[in-house]
Amino acid sequence: MDYAFWDASALVPLCVMQRATPVAESLSVQYRLAVWWSTPVEMLGAFARMVRMGELTPNGQVQAQITLDRMRSDWLEVDPSEPLREQAERLVDRFPLKAADAQQLAAALVWCIGRTKGRVFISGDSQLLDAAQQLGFHAVEA
Repeated sequence: MDYAFWDASALVPLCVMQRATPVAESLSVQYRLAVWWSTPVEMLGAFARMVRMGELTPNGQVQAQITLDRMRSDWLEVDPSEPLREQAERLVDRFPLKAADAQQLAAALVWCIGRTKGRVFISGDSQLLDAAQQLGFHAVEA
């Protein structure tokens, strides 16, 4: 099974039942997970935000964290580096991305060593998918 780069927005539906869960589950059968180093922080933040908004129970949050821990044991994680930060700095100037999204996309570029052709980038964020596609990734919405 090939790797794809997964944005946090595509991984949350694998931990919490959402409208995107069936698509994310289908993609998880097709592609192994490559992720950015801070993806767990983003996911935990999403779980906490869902609890505050009443979209997830505290027990559901615990279950989501357990699922996240299981996923972490098998994914490929891109660590922070100076070249990655420099890439993210260029991306925020080129695309209308939030800082965290620019770091996600920069991590994807580091992961594939800049060779985006044939590489899959999975996200639930349309702006991030658009930027990934412009960089040559096969952008897949989860």
